[in-house]
Order: sequence, then C-alpha cells, then structure tokens
Amino acid sequence: MTPESSLHLTLCTLTLQLPGCRSLKEKRGRLAPLLAGLRRKFELAAAEVGAQDAWATSVVACAVVSTDVTHNQRVLQAALEWISSHQTDVELSMTSVEER
Repeated sequence: MTPESSLHLTLCTLTLQLPGCRSLKEKRGRLAPLLAGLRRKFELAAAEVGAQDAWATSVVACAVVSTDVTHNQRVLQAALEWISSHQTDVELSMTSVEER
C-alpha cells in the first residue's frame, strides 16, 4: 500500500445518559433514532457497544474510515455537535477518540 492510499480509522466512544429511562425497551426506542440519524447524516458506523443492560446509560461507538484523518475528525466533530444540539433526550457525559 502506498502512502497516498493509506486508510485511517477514527473511533469515537460516547457515554450517554438517558434521563428518565425506565426500561430497556424505552432505552432501545430512544437509541434507535439516534443511531439511525448518525448513520444517515454522517455516513459512519454507529452501534451500542456497552452498558446494554443499564436502563439510563449507554456506550455508543462511532467509526469513520477514509484516506484522510482530518476528514474523519471533522465528521466525528459534526456528529458530536449534532447529538448535543438535536438529541435533547440524551446527555453526552464522556467522549474518547482513537486514531488507528
């Protein structure tokens, strides 16, 4: 693989709080539109990867793969801003970003 065609993976792990969530069914109902919106609007991979049995907490991973690490960072930053401004039923409590 030449340097011009190298792949970059950027992974963002988010810890979300879902205030007022009283069941796993309610949690899934609130997470499904968020995950679908992330996939559709930002063309990234998104899935719940932790705290699956907790009612009011979720750990979500978002991943972007491209040949440009700056592009990956911009996409993930826009996704975080979208969550903060448009997803009023979740609270972003922690983020972690990894480059691979």
